[in-house]
Amino acid sequence: MQRVAISTLGCKINQFESAAMTESLGREGFRVVPFDEDADIYVINTCTVTAKTDAESRRLIRRALRRNPAARVVVTGCYAQVAPDAVKDLPGVALVVGNSEKRSIGELLRDAAPAEKVMVSDISRERTAEGLRLESFAEHTRAFLQVQNGCDAFCSYCIVPYARGRSRSVSFSEALAGIRNFAAQGFREVVLTGIHLGAYGLDLAPPTNLLALLEASEAEKAVPRLRVGSVEPNELTDALVDFLARSETVCPHLHIPLQSGDDRVLERMGRRYTAAFFRERVERLVAVVPDIFIGCDVIAGFPGETDEEFQNTVRLIEELPVASLHVFPYSRREGTAAARMEGQVDGKVIRGRAEILREVGERKRRSFCERFVGRELAVLMQNRGRDGEAVGLSRNYLPVRVPGYAGEMNAEATVMVTEVTPDGVGGIIRG
Repeated sequence: MQRVAISTLGCKINQFESAAMTESLGREGFRVVPFDEDADIYVINTCTVTAKTDAESRRLIRRALRRNPAARVVVTGCYAQVAPDAVKDLPGVALVVGNSEKRSIGELLRDAAPAEKVMVSDISRERTAEGLRLESFAEHTRAFLQVQNGCDAFCSYCIVPYARGRSRSVSFSEALAGIRNFAAQGFREVVLTGIHLGAYGLDLAPPTNLLALLEASEAEKAVPRLRVGSVEPNELTDALVDFLARSETVCPHLHIPLQSGDDRVLERMGRRYTAAFFRERVERLVAVVPDIFIGCDVIAGFPGETDEEFQNTVRLIEELPVASLHVFPYSRREGTAAARMEGQVDGKVIRGRAEILREVGERKRRSFCERFVGRELAVLMQNRGRDGEAVGLSRNYLPVRVPGYAGEMNAEATVMVTEVTPDGVGGIIRG
């Protein structure tokens, strides 16, 4: 029985696909072991959003070979998809597997000496989304469900459409069945994921949308907690906002990419909204869902970004009721329109602006957490530490630490928040 170890970089889609590969390999006779153990085959599921993630992928290849110099190293994911020739030439790489080919990972690994070192197809030709078979999940309380893949937006800075192909959706019935399946296995929360989740269903026949899927799950109470990943500002419709306000199962938590708070930068990025529109959508959402956790992506140092344009971004974020920031220092990706733009910002300036944004984000996070001191939260208890402290997640995405918790895991508990911690809040059990 060959031992296979998998390491995953990047988004929740990659996490889901790694879980699906793990399960598939187990069914096909491989023994999956942790990545820091000896293995016969190391699979690295890569990301390529930034140059930093490319470098991390290369570091993992070297780490695997240090662990077992005789092992086969297989590289898959988005870095493998967009730069297969560069990846295959890295020392120690035995096989390069594209994103579409992940579905056949067991078959590919059984072939010890494939005729081709690169198994990467043209993902732009993909027009359907095949749901990966996934009957279990490593995390025993929350599960990720991939219902959409690819993106048609082609923002000027983004390599993802080239790595993931055009937007395509899992069928409505299959997506709903996936939610039910996880609930039947005992998962208390399902996280819907996609590369461009707000485009879910638009490519199906007949067309549908994300709201319809949420409403269907809500109507049958398919799972106690349903969480939505990232939704673009222009896809945050009044109907979706009103549904979130009345939903009993969809968690009050959204990730809404901002990228910039300056209209000129947004236009250069190819984003389809203005700063004023973003402000209106967030304020409307918070008005009807007051405790919602809103996270935002923001890019520091986009080509041509002036000090004034950067300050407009900082000002907008400081004025908005957002709870966290995911800050990306701009990373030049060959093959994107932004890579060819004039006015590339100096790296030192980019790093300085990113640090300012991270400081703003940390203040926003702490301010959001402080609002809940003295209040009760419904917390899904997830794991217990050695010191008896348990850690769980509130419906509005706050990590909650509970010292001396003696109750069950994978159950919701009512916690009175008593303090703000470095990564969330702490509290005591009530009732």
